Amino acid sequence: MSVDASAAALQEAAELWNTLSGAGFIQAMVDRRVPEISDISDYIGQDVRAAEPGRVEIAWSPADKLCNPGGTVHGGYIAMILDNAVCLAASSTCEHFMPMLTLNLNVDYLRAVQSGQTYTVTGTCLHPGGTRMVSNALITDTAGRPVAQASASVIPNKAFAR
Repeated sequence: MSVDASAAALQEAAELWNTLSGAGFIQAMVDRRVPEISDISDYIGQDVRAAEPGRVEIAWSPADKLCNPGGTVHGGYIAMILDNAVCLAASSTCEHFMPMLTLNLNVDYLRAVQSGQTYTVTGTCLHPGGTRMVSNALITDTAGRPVAQASASVIPNKAFAR
């Protein structure tokens, strides 16, 4: 883990892992009841704000370090935040939280993404299948205009099955 956590916090996280639904576990992450296991959220400016079965909302504030030489956020980071949203949306439909593996991700870039602004990323699971799931994600700016969207097929990572 990248964040120091007490033994009690780790014990609570393990209990939540084993008892909460997918959406409930993601909401526990939102509520900071589960320690961060990676620095990636901070690095890319991701802040998961809400989760319910089949839907997640992420606030995304990309920093200058994510920009390409042209001064806009690199498309790879846009794809990364969209991938996070489609995977979390699929995970939110599971009986227990299950990390997802992306089979394919199709991204449409609609407008340039600027650093220093906060965007809303909404992930929605369209087909919560038993093996293969299909999700969409949309990034909107503060005016509500779409800047990028993605559709994806994902599968549960069986390494985390219980």
